[in-house]
Amino acid sequence: MLNIRHYIYDLLIEKGLSEDFARLLNMVTLLLVLLIIAFIVDYITKRFLWRFSSGVAKRTKTNFDDILITNKLPRNIAHIIPLIILIEFVPEVFADYEYAEDVIEKTLKIIAILLTLRIIRSFLKSIEDYLKTLDRYKDKPIDSYIQVFLIFGWILGIFAILSILTGVTFLKFAFTLGTASAVILLIFKDTILGFVASIQVSINDMVRIGDWITFEKYGADGDVIEINLATVKVQNWDKTITTIPTYALISDSFKNWRGMMASGGRRIKRSVIIKTSTIKFLTADDIEKLKKIELVSQYLTNASENISKHNTEHNIDKSVLINGRNLTNFGVFRKYLQTYIENHSAINKDMTLMVRQLEPTAQGIPMEIYAFSSDIRWQNYEYIMGDIFDHVLAAVTYFDLEIYELSVANAD
Repeated sequence: MLNIRHYIYDLLIEKGLSEDFARLLNMVTLLLVLLIIAFIVDYITKRFLWRFSSGVAKRTKTNFDDILITNKLPRNIAHIIPLIILIEFVPEVFADYEYAEDVIEKTLKIIAILLTLRIIRSFLKSIEDYLKTLDRYKDKPIDSYIQVFLIFGWILGIFAILSILTGVTFLKFAFTLGTASAVILLIFKDTILGFVASIQVSINDMVRIGDWITFEKYGADGDVIEINLATVKVQNWDKTITTIPTYALISDSFKNWRGMMASGGRRIKRSVIIKTSTIKFLTADDIEKLKKIELVSQYLTNASENISKHNTEHNIDKSVLINGRNLTNFGVFRKYLQTYIENHSAINKDMTLMVRQLEPTAQGIPMEIYAFSSDIRWQNYEYIMGDIFDHVLAAVTYFDLEIYELSVANAD
């Protein structure tokens, strides 16, 4: 390049051009030649690496190399050789223009740093995409870890660029910025909190991609579709997207439904309020009438026999119904519901199942069904629960009971 530079310059001088114009024209000519060479080398290198990597990808069983190609890693690497050529020969091209040489060299070094960051990003994104194809990593916050590496890479890259621009050595520049660590911490507060939260979420297995979570503070109720360094994205049941700060997962309370999903049952916990005034002891005629209901027929037969035997043995005066042991319509109704739930095909029999009487209220006595549906899908779960309570509401009248309803008179 040195010989060519002098040759072109001497040739121009022989043609009668002035020294200044000869130097300028010499520089422009050499620059065009250098750029053409760099472009050709870049094109050849890019084509070679693309064909080579594509051939390797076809012969291997893993899809990691295919992902590397998709993320343009070979293409980015191909730019290294022409960039080296430019950095090497630019001083020769601008030998007569020291100021321009200094500016161009710094620019090329900055481009080299940016190219390095781009290569690192392509490689890390390839690792991220590859890990997401593996079943054991699909529900892990891979995005968070990749973003941390990228952030550190960009910080180092920015330090290096500023070092080039200011002429201060990299280490001295980094130490100088260390004194401003408080400001840096303030700027990257959310990033640091998100990083710490991502580690805690991952280690404690608090949230996975695909989990159904409810976070009332942020109005989130749906499936987690993405976990990254700064945010967690939740697709709500109405298909809207709610974004939650990652650190909120460890600083605030939320509900994760994964345990319910994994258990094979979804909890049904709902009650109806029975009017206290309709609860009564059952007479013999009432019992005979209720024996026609199949689910409590055997229970009534056995219970009435045991009660009659007990009252006879203890000489109980049954001219007054309250004396001795008795059945109530409320108790028989509770037994009916228990048997009905136990025989319901959509109820998980391996999980807690009971019908219980809650503490009396001003409106009446709540009768609660506590069970788990065998189908955890929301639509089916709502259908099962609706079907059960349709039956409950319709069955109440057969036991001479009434459901509490707030009337205008009661409201007044």
